[in-house]
Amino acid sequence: QVQLVESGGGLVQAGGSLRLSCAASGRTFSRYAMGWFRQAPGKEREFVAAISGSGGTTYYADAVKGRFTISRDNAKNTVYLQMNSLKPEDTAVYYCAAGDTFPYSRAEAYDYWGQGTQVTVSS
Repeated sequence: QVQLVESGGGLVQAGGSLRLSCAASGRTFSRYAMGWFRQAPGKEREFVAAISGSGGTTYYADAVKGRFTISRDNAKNTVYLQMNSLKPEDTAVYYCAAGDTFPYSRAEAYDYWGQGTQVTVSS
């Protein structure tokens, strides 16, 4: 069982930055790929970024490529999402997830989910 707790969301102006964190419980954190998804009001949950268990491979949605960076610290059981050059369309609840199947861009690949953290980008 893995429990995930996100933090770091908030209100920021367009062009600003935020760093989200996701702390995981358990001793097997490094066996899981970690993903970030987001869901805006009235829209389906969408893939944002993912990182392999070792941290050696990362994946990004086209909408965030070049602006967001996913990373992880397996010693701290934590995954991060650095978000730069934020846009109003990035406004959503952001969720982290843990899983061990491909493809990492699909929500079905993940077994554990956090409760989400709100990110609001004002224009």
